[in-house]
Amino acid sequence: MDLSIVIVNWNTRDLLRDCLMSVERHLCGVTAEIIVVDNASTDDSVEMVKQLFPGVCLIVNSENRGFAAANNQAFRQARGNYTLLLNSDTLVHGDVLLRSIQYLDANPKVGMMGCKVLNGDGSTQLTCSQFPTFTNLVIQTLGANRLGGSFFGRYQMLDWARDDEREVEVISGCYLMVRSLVIDEIGYLDEAFFCYGEETDWCRRGMEAGWKLKFAPVGTITHFGSGTTSKLNHKRDLMLSEGTIRLHLKHSGPFSAAMVWMLLLIFNCSRSVFWTLRDFLGSNADISSRAQHFRNVVRQFNRTWPQLAK
Repeated sequence: MDLSIVIVNWNTRDLLRDCLMSVERHLCGVTAEIIVVDNASTDDSVEMVKQLFPGVCLIVNSENRGFAAANNQAFRQARGNYTLLLNSDTLVHGDVLLRSIQYLDANPKVGMMGCKVLNGDGSTQLTCSQFPTFTNLVIQTLGANRLGGSFFGRYQMLDWARDDEREVEVISGCYLMVRSLVIDEIGYLDEAFFCYGEETDWCRRGMEAGWKLKFAPVGTITHFGSGTTSKLNHKRDLMLSEGTIRLHLKHSGPFSAAMVWMLLLIFNCSRSVFWTLRDFLGSNADISSRAQHFRNVVRQFNRTWPQLAK
């Protein structure tokens, strides 16, 4: 079998339906299995898959096990030469699946690859990036990335239009194709990461094992974004911070993790003060909501240290 397509779902029934329809429509001769892992959805996602896509392998969890653990469940039964992590809020276009496989067939030293990802409005999404080092995070939190250029824009590689082949350090899990041989070598996703950081950790482990990570202009997908995480309000920011801190704790040690924790705390405190003052001086619903959002993040920020995360 050429490809195992793994899709983790949590309460994105309609998006998942459209995703699966686009995959089936654009296999272009690829022999593939589709494995959907449902993390205890309450929106009839499971019933929809059973009714409309009987050929899909469906794994139903009784609780939300997180992104990493759910993907790992699928990996244990995947049979493809390649495995694709695909978000449920995506649409596959053209022959991108076939061309991705052909690219990996022609480049045996590439262990992981991504393609061009579009936003819902057709603009280019800034997937594929550098590792979130402390320097990159400082640039990002200070907003200096808006200055552009190869240095200030380096974290998200802002000076690159995603139109040519590049070696990268991180590939987004919304479309991440991996050699099954690589999974056998470096292991599954780290389940200590619940929702954010797991693919970054996986990419880092792939690089350390000597595999190349590449962006390849093999076609496009659309990623609507926040299909799942939009339901998490301020918890999304807490989980994102926790995942980033966990990355540094795992790969750089406790001092680096503590520095990142402090940096992100200062950033969120500054945002809380700014929006609270705006709210005090004259607010509307949007300003009040932003102020409350950052106050909630700061109030619960102690939970972002990995040993305290829930």
